[in-house]
Amino acid sequence: MDQVFEKMGKIGIIPVVVLDDAKDAEALGNALMEGGLPCAEVTFRTAAAEESIRIMAKKFPDMIVGAGTVLTIDQVNRAWDAGSKFIVSPGLNPKIVEYCLNRNIPVCPGTCTPSDVERALDFGLDAVKFFPAEPAGGLKFIKAIAAPYTTVKFMPTGGINPQNVRDYLAYNRILACGGSWMVTKDLVKAGDFAKITDLVREAAGIVKEIRG
Repeated sequence: MDQVFEKMGKIGIIPVVVLDDAKDAEALGNALMEGGLPCAEVTFRTAAAEESIRIMAKKFPDMIVGAGTVLTIDQVNRAWDAGSKFIVSPGLNPKIVEYCLNRNIPVCPGTCTPSDVERALDFGLDAVKFFPAEPAGGLKFIKAIAAPYTTVKFMPTGGINPQNVRDYLAYNRILACGGSWMVTKDLVKAGDFAKITDLVREAAGIVKEIRG
């Protein structure tokens, strides 16, 4: 497993961030660091993603800043040039996976079926995203498909919240959980970074409670 993903596994909960304005990137990065989750998956769902990654990577060199919702090779290049340390996509696009692997760019493609997992294995990957986690069957489904693929760890994202994240984290085949409840767009838009810090701190506390 790539060292970046090993570090993410130790962090346990990966904040999935959607930023409409890059001016909020530094304040949000500070909230994540102060709260104890030094990691961010900045999604390419908005035009501010690239600059937000650049700001966070520069201001917080100890933070693991990555790009999510990466759908094209152009986005891979833009994210990587901006300082991203990993690439996450909602599905398994063979062109993107191959492109990243050929350039030693840590990549975690999305999976949702056993066939997806086997395609990831063909690429030599042992860490995959599971998306959308809750709508697709949640932890019960992950346990079912994980059984035959003993070397693979999963990063579930989609519907993860404070009520169910403990169960996910307690399963030893879960690398980390992606979640956005502590970094909602509403809180960012309101500039309530103190509240975000508190929610991040609570999330970090859950990881410590379950994983020690």
